[in-house]
Amino acid sequence: MFFAVAQKQFTEPEGEAAEFGRWKVNSLALERQENNGFSLPLDPEFLQTIRQLGRRPSLRAITDNIIRKYGTHFLLSATLGGEESLMIFVDKRKLSRTSEVSEPNGTAVTLEALHQLAASYFIDRESTLHKLHHIQIASTAIKVTETRTGPLGCSNYDNLDSVSSVLVQSPENKIHLQGLQAVLPQYLRARFVQAALSYIGCNEEGQFVCRDNDCWCQCAADYPQCNCPQGDLRAMEASLLQIRDSWNVANQDFEESEEFQTFVRKLPTFYALNTSAIQYFWTTEPGVHQRYKQLELNAQQLLSKARRIVNKLFTLSKRCRTQPRIIMLRERPFSYWLHYILSIMYCSENNHIGSYLEETRSCSCPYEHPPCQGVIPCPVGEGTSCASCSYENRSRCATCNQGFMLSQGACRNEVPDSTDHYIGFETDLQDLELRYLLQKRDKRIGIHGIFVSNDVRLNNWFDPSWRKRMLLTLKSNKYKSNHVHMLLGMSLQICLTKNSTLDPLLSVYINPFGGSHSESWIMPIGQNDYPDWERTKLDFPYDCYNWTLTLGNKWKSFFETVHFYLRSRIRGPSPSGNGTVYYEPLEYLEPGRNLGYMKINSIQVYGYSMHFDPEAIQDLILQLDYPYTQGSQDSALLQLLEIRDRVNRLSPPGAQPLDLFSCLLRHRLKLSTTDVARILAALQTFAAKQPNSMEYETTKLCS
Repeated sequence: MFFAVAQKQFTEPEGEAAEFGRWKVNSLALERQENNGFSLPLDPEFLQTIRQLGRRPSLRAITDNIIRKYGTHFLLSATLGGEESLMIFVDKRKLSRTSEVSEPNGTAVTLEALHQLAASYFIDRESTLHKLHHIQIASTAIKVTETRTGPLGCSNYDNLDSVSSVLVQSPENKIHLQGLQAVLPQYLRARFVQAALSYIGCNEEGQFVCRDNDCWCQCAADYPQCNCPQGDLRAMEASLLQIRDSWNVANQDFEESEEFQTFVRKLPTFYALNTSAIQYFWTTEPGVHQRYKQLELNAQQLLSKARRIVNKLFTLSKRCRTQPRIIMLRERPFSYWLHYILSIMYCSENNHIGSYLEETRSCSCPYEHPPCQGVIPCPVGEGTSCASCSYENRSRCATCNQGFMLSQGACRNEVPDSTDHYIGFETDLQDLELRYLLQKRDKRIGIHGIFVSNDVRLNNWFDPSWRKRMLLTLKSNKYKSNHVHMLLGMSLQICLTKNSTLDPLLSVYINPFGGSHSESWIMPIGQNDYPDWERTKLDFPYDCYNWTLTLGNKWKSFFETVHFYLRSRIRGPSPSGNGTVYYEPLEYLEPGRNLGYMKINSIQVYGYSMHFDPEAIQDLILQLDYPYTQGSQDSALLQLLEIRDRVNRLSPPGAQPLDLFSCLLRHRLKLSTTDVARILAALQTFAAKQPNSMEYETTKLCS
């Protein structure tokens, strides 16, 4: 009642022939006559219905009389039939050769002739195509392409059973609809829109209401659940169940696939695997990799579909009395399959699969009895992991890595045997006890040394103007070859004549194991938290002091000889009068002036002697070249490494520890420089192979 058919349209582009057969359908319902302004006649029955509604009809009346009968929209414009096109591609260079291109009757083909043939396509299609195909076959000057789309061909007017069968729907030919309120009187339009929304959105069970960007149905008394479309909700819940079933089937198909089963069978079983190892083997198997990609794509599609349904489900059930309870599918990441493969390998005994716990290398089984855990092979790798597993029992180690030892089927850090029978290090005395004994000058910690000096005699006064050299030596190589000695402190008793302005200065050098004076280190007294001299005045007729240096356990070190260098300076008032300045005697001394005398009553070192067995250490070194049994060389190296580290750890503070161990080898074992260098190189190489090894550098002391 609203439609008229427009005329047939043709177009012909330049350079190529193309014609379209379409019938454009336009609605006349909205067109106006210019002369009187009235609408064109609508269907009389439709107009009568509008008059009968009156000016204020109810929504029910509009629904029953208009919407049920005529709908809510009318067709504004559309395209009927189909589309036919003819495209001719022309090579003008070949077309110019008239002898090569001609019609069946011998007439030469020109561009104008091709235009005429293309124009006759919609008049006599068969004859035109016959001629064009002949020209195309006879030469290569043209190429003909014919396209026919749509439900209805241009030459076919049969089977017009309904309008929908001949509507052309495509991006170029869209169907345009218009709400029916556009042809209604102004007073009916708002009520019609409200009735149409209630009819479409509320299924005639309530009134459609919108407020604050939210719309819902205000339910009628007979339909209290009009906002809760139970049928749609049940259908969506059923769809979710189907998706879950499809999800389970997809995962089961992947697990039972030949690619997955083959991959699991090919994994090594003679050592324990972890997820990193499974992932590495996975990348080397293109079959299972490709099969997993298919599962991943299928799972993503199912999950996406499930999310859309769930979102719609909650939107529709927003105003229901009860909310749906949904268990969402949880995406199985790649790591799930890595752990699942480990569970299959190690936790699938007695026909049920548990969960493998990689951190504890154990299984969590669904039932206690029977257990699901099988034999889990030993871990092979670096550090405390095994180098290989035992053939008799795969859960135990057969061999260990460098620096580790096999103990009861497991690898543990290799610990050197005790070195106490080679050399001793420790004392049971605490720092407070040592300080007390030193203050009391207790003979129990005193070590008798031989006093040697060409400049000073004990208990004799001397002129302190020049530097004096003294030493205390133990001569252990001659008298105590089975002992080494630890220095804990020292004390001197120094006296000055009364009213003397001299101030003694002491420099102390320590020779750890003998040798020349050049192989000694100087004590950094009073520097960087190192202990300083403590002076205690004595009740003597002269100006006497006890000088005490307490090293304690923190700063103790080996010693064989202690060198003392005594020099003096002159103490005087500063020019400003509020301080003290010191002058060297040679700079200040006037000729013939006597600054006083000094004497040293006693000098004593304190410490303890430790067991030392040079023959046993020589035997240990001999095993580096001639090991007694398999593994004894490593054991000897480990013990020598322990002795080296403990000896060098007793160095004085500095940027690097002193190489006291070389001094021990050189002077107490009487080894040559070549042998010492060879032993140090062997220890350095062995230490580099140990776990958590660090670069070890020392400062040379003994040549």
